[in-house]
Amino acid sequence: MMIGSLVRSSLTGCIALLSLISLASSANAQNWAEKMFTETKHDFRVVGRGTKAEYKFEFRNLYEETVHVQGVRSSCGCTTPTVSDDTLETHETSSIVATLNTSTFIGQKAATVTVVFDRPYYAEVQLQVSGFIRTDVTFDPPEVDFGQCKNGEVKEKDITITHRGNSSWRLTDVRSHCDDFAVKLEQPIIQPNMVQYKMRVRMKDTMDEGEIRERLTLVSNDTKFPTIEMSIAGMIRPTISVSPAAVSLGTTESGKTVSKRLLVRGEEPFEIKEVRCPDDRFEFDIPEGKKMLHFVEMKFTGGDEPARIAQRIEIVTDLPGDKTAECVATGTVK
Repeated sequence: MMIGSLVRSSLTGCIALLSLISLASSANAQNWAEKMFTETKHDFRVVGRGTKAEYKFEFRNLYEETVHVQGVRSSCGCTTPTVSDDTLETHETSSIVATLNTSTFIGQKAATVTVVFDRPYYAEVQLQVSGFIRTDVTFDPPEVDFGQCKNGEVKEKDITITHRGNSSWRLTDVRSHCDDFAVKLEQPIIQPNMVQYKMRVRMKDTMDEGEIRERLTLVSNDTKFPTIEMSIAGMIRPTISVSPAAVSLGTTESGKTVSKRLLVRGEEPFEIKEVRCPDDRFEFDIPEGKKMLHFVEMKFTGGDEPARIAQRIEIVTDLPGDKTAECVATGTVK
């Protein structure tokens, strides 16, 4: 397989890049695209009617060339696929979002989601999704959604779980797959042909920064379908972040200088103590004072030799623990 060689720098902190020099066959084309995905299969397991069932197949551009998703399609109407960002520069990430249509389909369902790439080369990647949609169990709301939260914030959400058709149905346990959640289940309300529970889900202050994609497993006395899944979503905003996360320097001539501006944002006023970068071709103009928003001017000067650049840049602040934010700068010197 003629996938380009791994590009490494002798400078500490540099990041590996792959170059797609040539592809001799469709099998090779398939391989380069699949390498970008961390997973290609997902089982929603057993979910309730109308429950929000969504999974993100994440992928990252590992290559120097721009990657473009031409489109996505599903083999079954039970699953709707979308792409969060169809164009990725080096090191940028995106996801194929597969949504199980639990309001319009029931029973065991499976679909193949085909992702079509047309740049830098044509390729198709197939993602497999499956799940069983029950009609007798519903959640209100259909998902535990904590929305946008600050780091260290504690939040609670109340959920109503309703089972219809069997008044002897009982929940025996609720299992969280993440230690940062606590679940309290109240005593059931029992009516003819219906059992209803009130459940409170609490997000602890220990939840890590970033997107929340977790689930709860409800265990019942139903011998045929003993478990049912419910998703938990939300976002813990980072204490400090830098934008863009992937900086393209383009092509720089030897001895020439290119400038870029980095936006550094915090949840509270902060000072930038230093910018760490082991490559002395980079220079940074660090602003003074405490602010919630800083602009850092970055300059890169091309050296005497042609080279590819893939450099991690770390911005150190005076926030507790010297909190840092990172970005990646890539480009070419000719």
